[in-house]
Amino acid sequence: MAGVPEGICRTLNKKGKKMKKKFKLEDLDCANCAAKMEEAIKKIEGVNDASVSFLAQKMTIDAEDGQFDEIMKKVVRVCEKVEPDCKILM
Repeated sequence: MAGVPEGICRTLNKKGKKMKKKFKLEDLDCANCAAKMEEAIKKIEGVNDASVSFLAQKMTIDAEDGQFDEIMKKVVRVCEKVEPDCKILM
């Protein structure tokens, strides 16, 4: 998409705009923690989908565009609870 930074995709769904963003992770130590983070992120209201890859050290969040910043604050808190040393590089 022209004008949209790499790693960000905006599309329309029935509710309006949604955004899909990829983030690099630092110090994610195990696949089990990645699975727990992914499961917890998917439960956050406004999140349409999420994936956390231990091997790639990356996370993808698909959420409502208008709430994305607020959702990401919740994502950071969830990730800190599961893996306190893991950092989301934004």
